[in-house]
Amino acid sequence: MTSEPEQQSGPVGEPDGFGRLWTPHRIAYIQGENKPTGPGSGDGCPFCEAPKHSDEESLIVARGTSVFAIMNLYPYNGGHMMVMPYRHVADYTELDDAETAELALFTKKAMTALRKASGAHGFNLGMNQGSAAGAGIAAHLHQHVVPRWGGDTNFMPVVGHTKVLPQLLADTRKMLADVWPESA
Repeated sequence: MTSEPEQQSGPVGEPDGFGRLWTPHRIAYIQGENKPTGPGSGDGCPFCEAPKHSDEESLIVARGTSVFAIMNLYPYNGGHMMVMPYRHVADYTELDDAETAELALFTKKAMTALRKASGAHGFNLGMNQGSAAGAGIAAHLHQHVVPRWGGDTNFMPVVGHTKVLPQLLADTRKMLADVWPESA
């Protein structure tokens, strides 16, 4: 939960003119909360755990035979989803043909749902393969689907290193699940 921007005092107790938008939920990500303790599926992988719970609890938007779509707990933009296999594999080349096909199909469905629910103008799609490539959870493959809108980048990420998201993840999950297409 974020609060309204508040004025802070400068070094001598005078207001410094900056508003503060606190995002305390981000500290969990920064400190590595819910990160696996090792590379195996039994090493605390949150992506292996999520399908064991309800869609609402895990923020799963849709489930397929081999893959599922889930909200990113630490989104780059409102509506940021990830598509991933149920199977705990690290590398794209480890997917079988059915998983590869369904991952592609779910990526299309995620884009379709985001356009319908939020009018997204564009998307950033990508997989970070390995820690060296920036994968936060390198042991479990996941495809990012990040909706974009013209003008959605403003001073906050640049100056404040903070992304302002206007909707709770649970509300975004429901909105997208309600419009998830049966076919892409």
